[in-house]
Amino acid sequence: MSKPTGGDHRVKRPRVGVDVGGTFTDVTLITEAGDLVTAKVPSTADQSNGVIEGIRKACADAGIDPSEIREFTHAMTVSVNALLERDGAKTALVTTEGFRDVLEIGRQDRPALYDLDAEKPAALVPRRRRFEVAERATPQGIEQPVDESAVRAVAADIRAADAESVAVAFLHAYAHPENERRAAEILREELDVPVSASHEVLAEFREFERTATTAVDAYVTPKIDAYVGRLEERAADEGVPAPRIMQSNGGIADATTVREHAVTTVLSGPAAGVVGANRAASTVQNENDLDGLVTFDMGGTSSDVSLVRDGDAERTTDTQIDGIPVRTPMVDIHTIGSGGGSIAWVDAGGALRVGPESAGSEPGPACYGRGGERATITDANVVLGYIGDSTALGGELDLDVEAAHDALAALADEAGLDSALDAAHGVYRVANAKMTRAIREVTVERGFDPRQYGLVAFGGAGPMHAAELAADLDIESVIVPMAGGVLSAYGLLDADEQYDAVRTHLTLLADAEPATVDDALEELTAEVLADVADSADATVETVADLRYEGQSFELPVPIDDDFDAAALRERFHAAHERAYGYSIDEAIELVNLRATARVERGIAETAYDAAGEARLGTRESYFGGDAYETAIYDRRSLPPGATVSGPAVLEQKESTTVVPPAWTGEVQADGTMVLTTEGDQ
Repeated sequence: MSKPTGGDHRVKRPRVGVDVGGTFTDVTLITEAGDLVTAKVPSTADQSNGVIEGIRKACADAGIDPSEIREFTHAMTVSVNALLERDGAKTALVTTEGFRDVLEIGRQDRPALYDLDAEKPAALVPRRRRFEVAERATPQGIEQPVDESAVRAVAADIRAADAESVAVAFLHAYAHPENERRAAEILREELDVPVSASHEVLAEFREFERTATTAVDAYVTPKIDAYVGRLEERAADEGVPAPRIMQSNGGIADATTVREHAVTTVLSGPAAGVVGANRAASTVQNENDLDGLVTFDMGGTSSDVSLVRDGDAERTTDTQIDGIPVRTPMVDIHTIGSGGGSIAWVDAGGALRVGPESAGSEPGPACYGRGGERATITDANVVLGYIGDSTALGGELDLDVEAAHDALAALADEAGLDSALDAAHGVYRVANAKMTRAIREVTVERGFDPRQYGLVAFGGAGPMHAAELAADLDIESVIVPMAGGVLSAYGLLDADEQYDAVRTHLTLLADAEPATVDDALEELTAEVLADVADSADATVETVADLRYEGQSFELPVPIDDDFDAAALRERFHAAHERAYGYSIDEAIELVNLRATARVERGIAETAYDAAGEARLGTRESYFGGDAYETAIYDRRSLPPGATVSGPAVLEQKESTTVVPPAWTGEVQADGTMVLTTEGDQ
């Protein structure tokens, strides 16, 4: 166990963080005595079962009762799974007359410009459940009040369609929501289903994105509401407080707020990982004078890549989930279907491919011994010797090495390769190529040099692949936090409470009335503070979205206490120069105003004490097609200052770290392992 040090009274109360992944559910627990305890259990179909089981296991390991826990934070995949698997609520859409097909028309862009057979994903709401009502608002005001009798008639049609939720998105409701507000009130009176109104979900212009985001909120709300409600009940049965939920923006919110704004949870789990990576690697970043961090989270189902600059995660409001725009503040994460459980297969041309289909936790990879027969990345790592026959994944799951070899042998036959080992090499290389491309997308393709960044590897499988990815990208430092196998859960312990609000305020910056803008910022500030339990603990940041006149997209620029157009102009020029390499002497438009309320919850630093025999022996492992006698270590027993020369494998119950030949690892004071190539020593 590692113990927090320092006098932060907030850590003296037992606190638990639970992150649900596609294969495993990860738990971190800080006890009243200051011990950091981790646990990993298989994820379950009803995620709440795995969550409670993980809490019980961590508490048993810590020697405490679950009822002693005073804070419970949680990251989940309920929303994103509903979108990816298209098993959300049967949703209806109510919109302005003449705008029934906005969801399908979209921006009329093609997903693949030269692919004549390319198809867009189907709209979340089919046309038969999209309804129109007579009303009209403009950016200047209401031109035609909503026809209330028409809304009640639509409510009857929605009831007849057995819809399970309703999205309401009227034209220009971001500016004048009176008609939309009244329609939502009527629908809530007439129907016993959740109703999402666009002015409450996203008070921002751009009709398609606002309608699509509101539809997503309605689509996932019933699942989120049912899941969080079920988890609250189960937690109460254990004497555990109601969970506070990680949002896509990297901050947590209380369960009630999340149930009312379900769309904010679509990237709940990955966001927690970036928060944890930023905290765990910040000291190494500062000591090595790195420009920032590339976070690399490889779990059982997918790999998530993000960027940390200036001490904070990159954020965006322009994200797509399976082709569906979701325009809410979120950590900017690039996800690919390449996780430990990703299935390897051979395409029609005979080429070896990996993912995005995953074996999940049931039956899981072949080496799990649960009936899985198709080869996965985890099976390849077993055949390559990175995961040994005595390794227990998650500390409990014994491996069936023979089953892994059989699965890779079958894949080799299908691909025309000579052996299971050749197939394992192929799977490993193909998976690494996919993940390298993902890192290039968030660095090189955005104008950032990855050689100036550190690669933070975490997740159950991330540290097994990280050094090879770094070598391909000329990244000199790989940072593997001590709690890397459960880092998303660790990030939940440290995440701040955070609430966001936005309002479109479209005008030329030079024409903006300071008093009007300040009034709007005060209203946004009051809105975000209303969700904070104790506003005295909160800080509020305000931002203006600005662009050059005629541009299509904006850049966020911080606002001081009072609106100052001249100061904003200079900051925007600098931000544009940084983002695009130039600035111009053109008129600037103010597009949106934003406010974010944040309450810090940080945990104290952790001290690391190693115990036990570090060197466990050797086994044969393969690197670049060659066999090596590889040293095996118990990572938890390596003391601060210890160095490990590759080839080596560092085992711990949550994850495995691979140190290839020509690489060296050094243990930091907090147990973090920093890998560098021999040429950089």
